[in-house]
Amino acid sequence: MATEQRPHWSDVLKKRTANSIKDERSEDEKKSEETELFTKYYTEWKEGSQREQSYKTIPRFYYRLPAEDEVLLQKLREESRAVFLQRKSRELLDNEELQNLWFLLDKHQVPPVSGEEAMINYEAYLQVGEKAGPKCKKFFTARVYAKLLHSDPYGRISIMQFFNYVMRKVWLHQTRIGLSLYDVAGQGYLRESDLENYILELIPTLPQLDGLEKSFYSFYVCTAVRKFFFFLDPLRTGKIKIQDILACSFLDDLLELRDEELSKESQESNWFSAPSALRVYGQYLNLDKDHNGMLSKEELSRYGTATLTSVFLDRVFQECLTYDGEMDYKTYLDFVLALENRKEPAALQYIFKLLDMENQGYLNVFSLNYFFRAIQEQMKMHGQEPVSFQDVKDEIFDMVKPKDPYKITLQDLVNSCQGDTVASILIDLNGFWTYENREVLVASDNDSSSTADLDDT
Repeated sequence: MATEQRPHWSDVLKKRTANSIKDERSEDEKKSEETELFTKYYTEWKEGSQREQSYKTIPRFYYRLPAEDEVLLQKLREESRAVFLQRKSRELLDNEELQNLWFLLDKHQVPPVSGEEAMINYEAYLQVGEKAGPKCKKFFTARVYAKLLHSDPYGRISIMQFFNYVMRKVWLHQTRIGLSLYDVAGQGYLRESDLENYILELIPTLPQLDGLEKSFYSFYVCTAVRKFFFFLDPLRTGKIKIQDILACSFLDDLLELRDEELSKESQESNWFSAPSALRVYGQYLNLDKDHNGMLSKEELSRYGTATLTSVFLDRVFQECLTYDGEMDYKTYLDFVLALENRKEPAALQYIFKLLDMENQGYLNVFSLNYFFRAIQEQMKMHGQEPVSFQDVKDEIFDMVKPKDPYKITLQDLVNSCQGDTVASILIDLNGFWTYENREVLVASDNDSSSTADLDDT
């Protein structure tokens, strides 16, 4: 039986309009019914076919992650991610293709050279792009050319700068793929255990770490991983975005250890080098007098020049993770990273949390006085005349110039670029002494350099 077709709302309105001569209702009543009918049919139309069609056009944007008991779905997801990363890896330029690109660039250079740099203009640049193959297509765009265009009078770019740009891009993509292989969750971040596995498997590829004993590997990995998490995970979530790892310089420092001829100075300044890791771990062992693998407050008090105040160390053991009142190696690493990098915002955040005893979000005169009293007591113990707190307080506020003249926030310390000096004044007698005698020390350094110049002549 055929379904009776419903008349369209416009036809109904026309019919009613045609019969309006016989209708004895008032104009207002007719208009009211007309509006009511229009609203009814329009609403049906709007909520009916059009809504169904628009809903079907919305792209899917959420995909539920497999639950722990959905083993098959988890395996499928892992396998699909691995295939995807392999495909992305094949899209990158290999060594042979990079060599071919360099050959083409060198062949199409446009004279004259700029200093010692071979140059190429836009026309030749496009020609190389056509010959270099599909993998190189994304590098030969007007945008990339404009980025590398500086002050050449002929409108050319340096071949070496362009090639280095390509190499850097390829390296970044290779590294991202390499890190993503350790992203067990597949969410674009690494947990502490993921990064530990990555660095552990990276050790054999770094010639500068050849001399490390295998028994030290776990301590080395812990030392390396802590730097990433201390600076890149300020909220202590236990995970770091792969994007943040690539954006910072830490991975560059770590992979610098591939250089077999790395200078001694570079090794000493590189946190990830074998000498640096052995130095930090050696200090920890030297402080651990009772050899129980942990540090008490008394043992930690001998850190550095043994001039950290007792009040500050009390705060360290109150706020930081301890086990029966003693500090383990991981907590010690955070402590060392904070004190050795006092200019960095993450280090200042660590120290500020210790100075902000009442968790108010700012330091006031009482806070400053509380910590500086310990400095004054140390000065008395060493037979020195204590400095007036009022003078120090005024100097600190003058240095920081906080938005609120009575409160110093963490952001005030960071913005002032004097946060490291303020921290040193409040927690370390040696740091305060260095600040107090800065003019004498500068004069002494100048005298030493002058003497050295005379000796050279």
